[in-house]
Amino acid sequence: MNMIEPAQFITETLRGTLRNNVAMSRHTSWRAGGHAERVYQPADLADLIVFLRALPADERIVAVGLGSNLLVRDGGLRGTVLLLHAALTEMRIETDESIYVQAGVSGAKLARFAAKHNLKGAEFFAGIPGTLGGMLAMNAGCYGSETWNVVVNAQTIMRSGKLLEREPDDYEIGYRHVVLRKKGKYLEHDNTPISNFLPVHQEEFFVGARLRLLTGDGEMARREIKSLLSKRIASQPLNLPNAGSVFRNPPSDYAARLIEQCGLKGLQIGGARVSEKHGNFIVNVGKATAEDIENLINKVQASVQQKTGVRLHLEVRIIGEYANIHE
Repeated sequence: MNMIEPAQFITETLRGTLRNNVAMSRHTSWRAGGHAERVYQPADLADLIVFLRALPADERIVAVGLGSNLLVRDGGLRGTVLLLHAALTEMRIETDESIYVQAGVSGAKLARFAAKHNLKGAEFFAGIPGTLGGMLAMNAGCYGSETWNVVVNAQTIMRSGKLLEREPDDYEIGYRHVVLRKKGKYLEHDNTPISNFLPVHQEEFFVGARLRLLTGDGEMARREIKSLLSKRIASQPLNLPNAGSVFRNPPSDYAARLIEQCGLKGLQIGGARVSEKHGNFIVNVGKATAEDIENLINKVQASVQQKTGVRLHLEVRIIGEYANIHE
């Protein structure tokens, strides 16, 4: 990979941190995968805007939160990874009593913030091991609740650094599925046209949202959060690196049940293993490569389809290049 020195990007003063050749195993919860050509961690939203405006027009970008739903192949990523989890962390109560939350806020912090302000309806976020940006992008959910059920509107940023405000109707929203389908409203009050069906993770991505919650009992909400976290600990292999549920649940069934039915718990390739505790989790039991994990994903997918006729679809994202591909 060709390295670009930080000075080549800067046309205005940047306050974040730009690094070259960064191991993405440090920034994904599977603790596996290749290197990113560049990584930028902005200081805040204003700094992110400056950085995006300074990028070359053909620079590839990928926005990453906690990396808890992501596998980066061993050949790594060309272009720039934006690390948002320690940058876009603002939360506040708006004048209309909605909550503005930036994309880098974790689910647990969001749930506790809502409970602190005697609001209910955000407790389920504590059970999702990621940040709001990723939750918006995939309509993450658990225990019967989903992210977009409480979204008033979303704040996104274009590849050019332009901010937009989007309504839920701008998206086709379903189970672990969010697709942009029509033009939204520009926050900067101009009429610059944009194309439909923008790939949110590449040309436009989430930087925040306004959430509508109900007035409730903060202490009761805190008890519910504690209960949900206890359920996670009891049912999921949190002691080993993992990326949460690997597959989406098929209609009227559970991926974990199908995987267990096929006798795949404990199946291992290299350092990657199907968890004995939860069949829909693949854990890194020691020095797993991204190739190990992806091969195991493919093996499970093929076995379940062969034995049950059900095609399991991925919930995790797999990006990057294979290790044997170099330019």
